[in-house]
Amino acid sequence: MLGRFLEISVHTPDIQASLEFYESLGFQQTSVSETWPYPYAVITDGRLFLGLHGAYIRSPALTFVLPQLSRSIEALREAGIQFDQERLGTDVFNQAAFTDPGGICVSLVEARTFSPPATDAEIATTCGYFTEFGIPVRDAAASRAFWEPLGFVAMDEESQPFSRTPVTSDHLNLGLYRTRALRQPVLTFEDPDMRERLARLKERGLKLSDEMPDSLDDATNAIVEAPEGTRLLLMQSDF
Repeated sequence: MLGRFLEISVHTPDIQASLEFYESLGFQQTSVSETWPYPYAVITDGRLFLGLHGAYIRSPALTFVLPQLSRSIEALREAGIQFDQERLGTDVFNQAAFTDPGGICVSLVEARTFSPPATDAEIATTCGYFTEFGIPVRDAAASRAFWEPLGFVAMDEESQPFSRTPVTSDHLNLGLYRTRALRQPVLTFEDPDMRERLARLKERGLKLSDEMPDSLDDATNAIVEAPEGTRLLLMQSDF
């Protein structure tokens, strides 16, 4: 119902500083269009697409491309979605937005704003494998009931390494995180050798934070914050 996932959009006051940060981790830029009348860039590892927006936007936002938005939006209204932002017309770039139970903005646009990479090959980064967009929630059942009718599939809640409910789709996985230790959304990356990856980040002078669930050992797990405030959760995994 939402169309095709495009990007995780974030407000980025200093795009150059953010680009340097992500490129230092191994992410690559992709070509963007001139849709937005302000500075805009997109970085990717082949799985994650992060849109850096130079103007103020609701952030972070999960952005999807829904063709013929002005007509397609009616099906979402009939499904009970209440839009809190709409910009629709024949002479504008059509956009609309609504909010999930956890306060995350879901943005719909009528067309792509960047060109996908020429290859589907994943790009190796220091962060590891991007697994999901983690959303802190108080009521996982309410969030689950919200996302499932929109085309996502919720799995059973997992207790380890902390309480989380995976919610999957073809192009974006969400994690409903039921923990007080994570108060902001996170980009979650996993790797079986995360200890070694964290050591390399420390050697390069990056600040690692332990503001994460107590069940995560800070020797093999950490939070890294980008210049614009995006938080990256780097987790040890078994795969």
